[in-house]
Amino acid sequence: MTKPSVLAIGLDPAFVDLSAFPQFTPELVRSYIDAQIEGLRTLGYDAESCLTDLGETAEAVTAAALNARRYDCIVIGAGLREPPERLLLFERILNLVHRLAPDASICFNTNPADTAAAVERWVKP
Repeated sequence: MTKPSVLAIGLDPAFVDLSAFPQFTPELVRSYIDAQIEGLRTLGYDAESCLTDLGETAEAVTAAALNARRYDCIVIGAGLREPPERLLLFERILNLVHRLAPDASICFNTNPADTAAAVERWVKP
């Protein structure tokens, strides 16, 4: 039996302004993301991460990941949806997913810790 495939698209923590959260570092946030991907794998998913910058290469990086293979579910991280000034980037990424992975379920996490719950709402291993 084939494992359901999941692509988690989000901002690379190196590009995120964490000044409002002094307890977090880009390395710590990256470790949370990596742990969520590993957690999905432990649950029986074939999971990959696609981390982007704030827009310069975000579409190209996302398109490359989406074109590399078929996915059953795409998770779009909260960092791409907030703050409001990222709305255009979010729309561009969402439209890429819609165009390049039309059969994939789309889900959203609210933070790096609830990615598995977001995926499990739409696909089961």
